[in-house]
Amino acid sequence: MLKIGCHLSTTKGFENMGKEALEIGANTFQFFTRNPRGGKAKDINQKDIDAFLKLAKDNNFGVLLAHAPYTLNACSADENTRKFAKEMMADDLIRMEYTPNNLYNFHPGSHVKQGTEVGINYIVELLNEVIKPEQTTTILLETMAGKGTEVGRSFEEIAEIISRVELKDHMGVCLDTCHVYDAGYDIVNDLDNVLDEFDRIIGLDKLKAIHLNDSKNPFKSHKDRHEKIGEGFIGLEGVKRIINHPKLRHLPFFLETPNELDGYAKEIELLKSIYEEV
Repeated sequence: MLKIGCHLSTTKGFENMGKEALEIGANTFQFFTRNPRGGKAKDINQKDIDAFLKLAKDNNFGVLLAHAPYTLNACSADENTRKFAKEMMADDLIRMEYTPNNLYNFHPGSHVKQGTEVGINYIVELLNEVIKPEQTTTILLETMAGKGTEVGRSFEEIAEIISRVELKDHMGVCLDTCHVYDAGYDIVNDLDNVLDEFDRIIGLDKLKAIHLNDSKNPFKSHKDRHEKIGEGFIGLEGVKRIINHPKLRHLPFFLETPNELDGYAKEIELLKSIYEEV
């Protein structure tokens, strides 16, 4: 069964996100842990959580993907920004345990002209401080498009971070199709070799989720502009190969395309129609 969802707003609570997902044909979803452009988090409502957990179990939901806010920059040149990132992620990981055994995704960050190695050092330092042995949440590094001074533009950079995390069993990767295509990994014409390269450098056992997006820009553009499924440079055939690939088809897919709910519903219906049950 295709595990497919999109990004939903947390403002209505978990139970309503679950119901909204079902209404558009989804069986999982992604959500921001707090204000994506700030840092304020909504209070935990245990009754809401309990209702959602029952709904998810009754409807065979896939694993959920929480997304850290964009303001979290673990490798900023500013010490206060790094401190804020550390406090925010530590709090997020505590909150994630209310919905255990799910995924927490974050952008590695931008080193702001300090250099990639300095940026990676800061990211590793943060992760080694916030990850706890008892947590059930898996933390995912997102593959990035390589614009500006982003860290995570290559499989080598992602692998370097994971290799230096002490509790690396709690680490994984979220592969964003728009980002990796824009970064220079040809998932349209050379998907098998891209996945072989991922496996050689990082290990496919670390690939836990896919951000399924088309790209507004051509291959290796380093632009990071998401497009609706089938309307960009990856194209519908490219997407079809991705969701049906034997090394990917079991993973949860999360849409971050420029859509409202009705648009997501149409994309989910389209993806289900081209997913080949085996």
